[in-house]
Amino acid sequence: MSRRDLRTEDRASQPPPGVAGGLIQLPSFGRGLSARVLALTVVFVMLSEILIYAPSIARFRLDWLTEKLASGHLATLALEATPDYMIDPQLELTLLQHAGARLVALHTPDGKNLMLRGATAAQLVIDETIDLDNRGPVNLIASAFDTLSHTDNRLLRVMGHSPRGPDTLIEVVLDEGPLHEAMVAYSWRVLGLSIVISLITATLIFLALQLFIIRPMQRMTAEMVRFRGDPEMAPEGPPSKRSDEIGIAEREFELMRAEVRRALGQKERLAALGTAVNKINHDLRGILSTARLVADRLTGSGDPDVRKAVPALEKALDRAVDLCSDILNFTREGPPRPELTRFALDELCLEVKESLVRHLTEGKALETEMAAGFAITADRGQLFRVIRNLGENALQMGASRVTIRAARRDDRIEIEVVDDGPGLPPKAVENLFRPFRGSARAGGTGLGLAIARELIRVQGGDLRLAESGGHGARFAIELPDRA
Repeated sequence: MSRRDLRTEDRASQPPPGVAGGLIQLPSFGRGLSARVLALTVVFVMLSEILIYAPSIARFRLDWLTEKLASGHLATLALEATPDYMIDPQLELTLLQHAGARLVALHTPDGKNLMLRGATAAQLVIDETIDLDNRGPVNLIASAFDTLSHTDNRLLRVMGHSPRGPDTLIEVVLDEGPLHEAMVAYSWRVLGLSIVISLITATLIFLALQLFIIRPMQRMTAEMVRFRGDPEMAPEGPPSKRSDEIGIAEREFELMRAEVRRALGQKERLAALGTAVNKINHDLRGILSTARLVADRLTGSGDPDVRKAVPALEKALDRAVDLCSDILNFTREGPPRPELTRFALDELCLEVKESLVRHLTEGKALETEMAAGFAITADRGQLFRVIRNLGENALQMGASRVTIRAARRDDRIEIEVVDDGPGLPPKAVENLFRPFRGSARAGGTGLGLAIARELIRVQGGDLRLAESGGHGARFAIELPDRA
C-alpha cells in the first residue's frame, strides 16, 4: 500500500468548505486577504482624517472670525484720524464693506468708545452672540458644526479682544452666510486632500503589507495546498531566514511537513507489517498451539529436568502469543469503536484477578479498594484489557501487591492501578506510551501501554503515569462519569 493510497483512505468522504474536488481553491483577489487589507487601510485613513477634520474646521472658523475683528479694528482707525470722530457716511459704508461687517464697535481701556454703523444699523436683529474670549475646544467644534448646518443667513454679533491691541475690545456685527460658504469651500478642499492622502497612504501600506506579510502568507498557503495534494512532493524552496513571526511560521511548517512525511513512512511500514502479520497470524497461532500442547504433555514427563524446563517453555510461548496479538492490534486502522455499557467495576476487577491467577504466586496478590457495586459506563472489554495489562506489567516487574482503586471526582471517574514494585526505569518513563520504545522489561515491545492509552482515549478519557519511584508505580485512568 503506497502513501498516496493511505492518504486517500484518511480523507473524509465530504470535503470541507473551500475544498472542491479534493483540492483547496485559493480565494480570488476580491475575496482574499489583499483586498481586505486595502479596504481596511482606506477606511482607517479616512476615519483618521475625519478625526483631524473636526478640530481643523473649528480652527478655521475661529481664525476667520478673529480676522474680522482685526479688520474691524483697522476700520475704526479712520474715526481716530478726525477731530470729532466723525467721517463721511459714504466713507463709513465703504469701510464697513471692506471689513465685511454691518457694525463695528471699539472700546478702549481709557473709556473711549468708537463705532462704525451703516444706514440700517437700527434695524439689525442679532441671531447669535459669539464671545471669542470663551474658546473651549468642545465649544469651538460644536459651534463650527452648528455654522455648517445652517444654510440660512443669520446675523452674528462677534466680540473679543482685538489681535492688534490686546487691551482693546471689538464688537462686530456680520452676516453668517460668507462664513458658511468659506467653511464649505474649506471642507471640500480638506475632503479632496484627505482622499489623496488616504489613497497614497493606503497604497504605501498595502505595498508594505504585500511585501512583508501577504506574499509570504500566499506562498505558505500555496505550499500547504501542494502538500495536501501530494505530501511526497518536495518544497519549491527553502524557508526564509526572517526572524519575525512569519519566518518562524515558515520554518515550523517545514518541520511539521518533515514530521508528517516521516509519519507517513512509518504508517506505510506499519501497514505492510500489519498485512504480513495478518497473513502469518493464523499459521503462527497454530504452530504455537501445537507447541503448547507438547509443553502440556511434557509436564507429565518422568524426567525431572524436563518438568523443570516446562514453565520456562510455557512463558516463552505465552510471550510469543502476546507479541503477535499486540502487533496485530497496533497495526489495525485505529482502535475499535467503544461499545458503552453500565457495569460494576469491582466485578470487572475480579475477572482481571482470575485472568492473572498464574502470576499470583509466591505471596503475590491483587486487591481492590472501592465501594461494592461501584458502577461506571464504559467499554467493558476495552477497560478489561487496559487494567489487565497494567496489572500484568506490574507483577512481571517484580511487584508483590497490586491495588486497584476507584473514586468519583466532579464529572470524572479516576481508576488507579498501584503496585509496590521497583518502579519504572528512567528511560522507560521518557518513552512511555511510545510504540516499540516504551517497554519497561526485557523482551517487551512497548506496545501494551500505547494500545492501552488508545483504548482509553477513544472512550473520552486518558491514561497517564501519576507516580513512579523506588516504592512502586501508580497509573491513573480517567474516564468521563456518564449517567
